[in-house]
Amino acid sequence: MSSSIFMKAMVLAAGQGTRLRPITERVPKALVPLAGRPMIDYALSLLRHYGIYEIVINLHHFGAQIERYLGNGSQLGLHVRYSHEPELLDTGGGLLKAKPFLQDGSFIVINTDALIDVNLSELISFHKARNSTATLVLRPDPEADRYGSMDVDGAGRIQRFLDTEIKPKPAGPVRKLMFTGVQLLEPKIFDYMEDAGAAEKFSTTRRTYPRLLLAGEPLYGYCFEGFWQDLGTAERIAQAEAAMAEGRVRLHYLA
Repeated sequence: MSSSIFMKAMVLAAGQGTRLRPITERVPKALVPLAGRPMIDYALSLLRHYGIYEIVINLHHFGAQIERYLGNGSQLGLHVRYSHEPELLDTGGGLLKAKPFLQDGSFIVINTDALIDVNLSELISFHKARNSTATLVLRPDPEADRYGSMDVDGAGRIQRFLDTEIKPKPAGPVRKLMFTGVQLLEPKIFDYMEDAGAAEKFSTTRRTYPRLLLAGEPLYGYCFEGFWQDLGTAERIAQAEAAMAEGRVRLHYLA
Protein backbone atom coordinates (compact mmCIF):
# COMPACT_ATOMS: atom_id res chain seq x y z
CA MET A 1 0.00 0.00 0.00
CA SER A 2 1.23 3.48 -0.85
CA SER A 3 1.76 6.09 1.85
CA SER A 4 -0.99 8.65 2.36
CA ILE A 5 -1.24 11.30 -0.34
CA PHE A 6 -3.41 13.64 1.79
CA MET A 7 -5.91 14.10 -1.00
CA LYS A 8 -9.67 13.74 -1.06
CA ALA A 9 -11.86 11.97 -3.59
CA MET A 10 -15.43 11.92 -4.80
CA VAL A 11 -16.95 8.62 -5.89
CA LEU A 12 -19.92 9.02 -8.22
CA ALA A 13 -22.65 6.59 -7.21
CA ALA A 14 -25.93 8.44 -7.73
CA GLY A 15 -26.88 7.06 -11.13
CA GLN A 16 -29.96 4.94 -11.68
CA GLY A 17 -28.22 2.25 -13.70
CA THR A 18 -30.96 2.07 -16.32
CA ARG A 19 -28.84 -0.11 -18.62
CA LEU A 20 -28.56 -2.70 -15.82
CA ARG A 21 -32.26 -3.20 -15.27
CA PRO A 22 -33.90 -5.31 -13.89
CA ILE A 23 -31.22 -5.78 -11.19
CA THR A 24 -31.08 -2.03 -10.52
CA GLU A 25 -34.80 -2.05 -9.81
CA ARG A 26 -33.79 -3.65 -6.49
CA VAL A 27 -30.26 -2.42 -5.75
CA PRO A 28 -28.18 0.65 -6.65
CA LYS A 29 -25.71 0.31 -9.49
CA ALA A 30 -22.81 0.75 -7.06
CA LEU A 31 -23.76 -2.48 -5.27
CA VAL A 32 -24.22 -4.62 -8.39
CA PRO A 33 -21.75 -7.51 -8.01
CA LEU A 34 -18.59 -7.80 -10.07
CA ALA A 35 -16.61 -11.00 -9.47
CA GLY A 36 -18.30 -11.43 -6.10
CA ARG A 37 -17.80 -7.87 -4.86
CA PRO A 38 -19.97 -4.77 -5.18
CA MET A 39 -18.76 -2.49 -7.96
CA ILE A 40 -18.02 0.35 -5.58
CA ASP A 41 -15.45 -1.78 -3.75
CA TYR A 42 -13.08 -1.51 -6.70
CA ALA A 43 -13.10 2.29 -6.80
CA LEU A 44 -12.65 2.46 -3.02
CA SER A 45 -9.85 -0.12 -3.07
CA LEU A 46 -8.00 1.87 -5.74
CA LEU A 47 -8.21 5.06 -3.68
CA ARG A 48 -7.22 3.34 -0.45
CA HIS A 49 -4.21 1.69 -2.12
CA TYR A 50 -2.83 5.17 -2.82
CA GLY A 51 -3.52 6.49 0.65
CA ILE A 52 -6.61 8.49 -0.28
CA TYR A 53 -8.88 7.96 2.70
CA GLU A 54 -11.15 11.02 2.78
CA ILE A 55 -14.03 10.27 0.44
CA VAL A 56 -17.44 11.72 -0.36
CA ILE A 57 -19.99 9.61 -2.24
CA ASN A 58 -23.00 11.14 -3.95
CA LEU A 59 -26.26 9.23 -3.52
CA HIS A 60 -29.67 9.16 -5.17
CA HIS A 61 -31.02 5.81 -6.40
CA PHE A 62 -31.35 3.42 -3.42
CA GLY A 63 -28.74 5.52 -1.65
CA ALA A 64 -29.71 4.17 1.76
CA GLN A 65 -28.48 0.72 0.72
CA ILE A 66 -25.03 2.15 -0.02
CA GLU A 67 -24.97 3.92 3.34
CA ARG A 68 -25.89 0.70 5.15
CA TYR A 69 -23.21 -1.22 3.27
CA LEU A 70 -20.34 1.24 3.82
CA GLY A 71 -21.35 3.12 6.95
CA ASN A 72 -18.65 5.65 7.75
CA GLY A 73 -16.08 3.58 5.86
CA SER A 74 -14.10 2.64 8.97
CA GLN A 75 -14.30 -1.09 8.22
CA LEU A 76 -12.38 -0.34 5.01
CA GLY A 77 -9.92 2.02 6.64
CA LEU A 78 -11.63 5.02 5.06
CA HIS A 79 -13.47 8.13 6.19
CA VAL A 80 -16.64 8.22 4.12
CA ARG A 81 -19.33 10.87 4.04
CA TYR A 82 -22.30 11.26 1.75
CA SER A 83 -23.79 13.92 -0.48
CA HIS A 84 -27.50 13.26 -0.95
CA GLU A 85 -29.12 14.27 -4.22
CA PRO A 86 -32.94 14.24 -3.98
CA GLU A 87 -32.83 15.02 -7.72
CA LEU A 88 -30.00 13.80 -9.93
CA LEU A 89 -27.49 16.61 -10.50
CA ASP A 90 -25.14 15.03 -13.08
CA THR A 91 -21.39 15.25 -12.48
CA GLY A 92 -21.16 19.05 -12.43
CA GLY A 93 -24.08 19.59 -10.10
CA GLY A 94 -22.89 16.75 -7.90
CA LEU A 95 -19.42 18.26 -7.59
CA LEU A 96 -20.83 21.68 -6.81
CA LYS A 97 -23.07 20.24 -4.08
CA ALA A 98 -20.02 18.54 -2.54
CA LYS A 99 -17.89 21.70 -2.82
CA PRO A 100 -17.73 22.31 0.98
CA PHE A 101 -15.91 18.98 1.34
CA LEU A 102 -13.72 19.29 -1.76
CA GLN A 103 -12.71 22.95 -1.93
CA ASP A 104 -9.61 22.86 0.27
CA GLY A 105 -7.24 21.01 -2.06
CA SER A 106 -6.71 18.74 -5.06
CA PHE A 107 -9.22 15.92 -5.39
CA ILE A 108 -9.90 12.88 -7.55
CA VAL A 109 -13.26 12.04 -9.09
CA ILE A 110 -14.00 8.44 -10.07
CA ASN A 111 -17.03 6.53 -11.32
CA THR A 112 -18.37 3.31 -9.85
CA ASP A 113 -19.51 1.90 -13.19
CA ALA A 114 -16.09 1.43 -14.78
CA LEU A 115 -13.15 -0.78 -13.84
CA ILE A 116 -9.70 0.74 -14.27
CA ASP A 117 -6.15 -0.29 -13.41
CA VAL A 118 -4.54 3.15 -13.30
CA ASN A 119 -1.54 4.27 -11.25
CA LEU A 120 -2.79 7.27 -9.29
CA SER A 121 0.70 8.26 -8.12
CA GLU A 122 1.75 8.72 -11.74
CA LEU A 123 -1.43 10.65 -12.47
CA ILE A 124 -0.80 13.00 -9.54
CA SER A 125 2.84 13.56 -10.57
CA PHE A 126 1.76 14.34 -14.14
CA HIS A 127 -0.89 16.77 -12.89
CA LYS A 128 1.41 18.63 -10.51
CA ALA A 129 4.31 18.86 -12.96
CA ARG A 130 2.05 20.76 -15.36
CA ASN A 131 0.33 22.89 -12.74
CA SER A 132 -2.91 21.65 -14.24
CA THR A 133 -6.35 22.85 -13.20
CA ALA A 134 -7.95 19.63 -14.43
CA THR A 135 -6.31 16.43 -15.61
CA LEU A 136 -8.47 13.78 -17.23
CA VAL A 137 -7.41 10.16 -17.54
CA LEU A 138 -7.70 9.36 -21.25
CA ARG A 139 -7.03 6.28 -23.32
CA PRO A 140 -6.83 5.27 -26.96
CA ASP A 141 -9.95 3.34 -27.94
CA PRO A 142 -11.52 2.42 -31.27
CA GLU A 143 -14.85 3.50 -29.76
CA ALA A 144 -13.51 6.87 -28.62
CA ASP A 145 -16.24 8.84 -30.38
CA ARG A 146 -18.92 6.76 -28.69
CA TYR A 147 -17.71 7.75 -25.23
CA GLY A 148 -16.69 11.29 -26.16
CA SER A 149 -13.33 11.96 -27.79
CA MET A 150 -10.82 14.75 -27.45
CA ASP A 151 -7.58 15.78 -29.11
CA VAL A 152 -4.40 15.95 -27.06
CA ASP A 153 -1.06 17.39 -28.15
CA GLY A 154 2.38 15.92 -27.51
CA ALA A 155 2.65 17.57 -24.09
CA GLY A 156 -0.70 16.17 -23.00
CA ARG A 157 -2.61 19.44 -23.25
CA ILE A 158 -6.18 19.04 -24.45
CA GLN A 159 -6.75 20.97 -27.68
CA ARG A 160 -10.28 19.78 -28.45
CA PHE A 161 -12.91 18.71 -25.95
CA LEU A 162 -15.92 17.10 -27.63
CA ASP A 163 -17.27 19.91 -29.86
CA THR A 164 -15.10 22.68 -28.38
CA GLU A 165 -11.61 23.34 -29.69
CA ILE A 166 -8.88 25.92 -29.42
CA LYS A 167 -8.70 28.26 -32.42
CA PRO A 168 -6.52 28.71 -34.26
CA LYS A 169 -5.47 25.12 -33.94
CA PRO A 170 -1.93 24.74 -32.56
CA ALA A 171 0.62 23.26 -34.92
CA GLY A 172 1.81 19.72 -34.43
CA PRO A 173 0.28 16.27 -34.21
CA VAL A 174 -2.54 15.41 -31.85
CA ARG A 175 -3.98 12.13 -30.58
CA LYS A 176 -7.69 11.35 -30.43
CA LEU A 177 -8.43 9.79 -27.04
CA MET A 178 -11.46 8.89 -24.94
CA PHE A 179 -12.26 9.94 -21.39
CA THR A 180 -12.30 7.14 -18.80
CA GLY A 181 -14.23 9.15 -16.20
CA VAL A 182 -11.29 9.43 -13.78
CA GLN A 183 -10.17 13.01 -13.21
CA LEU A 184 -7.90 14.99 -10.91
CA LEU A 185 -9.11 18.51 -10.20
CA GLU A 186 -8.09 21.67 -8.40
CA PRO A 187 -10.61 23.77 -6.44
CA LYS A 188 -10.27 26.42 -9.14
CA ILE A 189 -12.65 24.26 -11.16
CA PHE A 190 -15.47 25.69 -9.05
CA ASP A 191 -14.77 29.16 -10.49
CA TYR A 192 -16.21 27.84 -13.75
CA MET A 193 -19.40 26.68 -12.05
CA GLU A 194 -20.26 29.91 -10.21
CA ASP A 195 -23.27 30.72 -12.37
CA ALA A 196 -24.93 27.40 -11.53
CA GLY A 197 -27.67 27.19 -8.95
CA ALA A 198 -27.10 25.29 -5.73
CA ALA A 199 -29.16 22.32 -6.94
CA GLU A 200 -28.76 22.66 -10.70
CA LYS A 201 -28.14 19.65 -12.90
CA PHE A 202 -25.27 20.15 -15.33
CA SER A 203 -22.45 18.23 -16.96
CA THR A 204 -18.75 18.98 -16.52
CA THR A 205 -18.03 17.52 -19.95
CA ARG A 206 -20.64 19.60 -21.74
CA ARG A 207 -20.32 22.80 -19.75
CA THR A 208 -17.38 23.13 -17.39
CA TYR A 209 -14.47 21.66 -19.34
CA PRO A 210 -15.26 23.53 -22.57
CA ARG A 211 -15.19 26.72 -20.51
CA LEU A 212 -11.77 25.85 -19.12
CA LEU A 213 -10.51 25.13 -22.61
CA LEU A 214 -11.73 28.43 -24.05
CA ALA A 215 -10.40 30.37 -21.05
CA GLY A 216 -6.92 28.97 -21.59
CA GLU A 217 -6.83 27.14 -18.27
CA PRO A 218 -4.34 24.28 -18.01
CA LEU A 219 -6.51 21.32 -19.06
CA TYR A 220 -4.53 18.13 -19.58
CA GLY A 221 -5.08 14.55 -20.58
CA TYR A 222 -3.09 11.80 -18.88
CA CYS A 223 -2.77 9.06 -21.50
CA PHE A 224 -3.38 5.66 -19.96
CA GLU A 225 -3.01 2.42 -21.92
CA GLY A 226 -3.84 -0.13 -19.24
CA PHE A 227 -7.03 -2.01 -18.52
CA TRP A 228 -10.35 -0.16 -18.55
CA GLN A 229 -13.83 -1.59 -18.88
CA ASP A 230 -17.22 0.07 -18.85
CA LEU A 231 -19.52 -1.75 -16.41
CA GLY A 232 -22.78 -0.18 -17.50
CA THR A 233 -24.41 -3.32 -18.90
CA ALA A 234 -24.64 -6.98 -17.86
CA GLU A 235 -22.66 -7.93 -20.97
CA ARG A 236 -19.78 -5.63 -20.08
CA ILE A 237 -19.73 -6.85 -16.48
CA ALA A 238 -19.46 -10.40 -17.83
CA GLN A 239 -16.57 -9.32 -20.07
CA ALA A 240 -14.72 -7.82 -17.11
CA GLU A 241 -15.33 -10.92 -14.98
CA ALA A 242 -14.01 -13.15 -17.76
CA ALA A 243 -10.88 -11.03 -18.12
CA MET A 244 -10.26 -11.27 -14.38
CA ALA A 245 -10.99 -15.01 -14.16
CA GLU A 246 -8.73 -15.81 -17.10
CA GLY A 247 -5.87 -13.73 -15.72
CA ARG A 248 -5.93 -11.28 -18.62
CA VAL A 249 -6.17 -8.47 -16.09
CA ARG A 250 -4.74 -8.30 -12.59
CA LEU A 251 -5.75 -5.20 -10.70
CA HIS A 252 -2.60 -4.07 -8.90
CA TYR A 253 -4.52 -2.47 -6.06
CA LEU A 254 -6.18 -5.76 -5.09
CA ALA A 255 -2.87 -7.59 -4.71
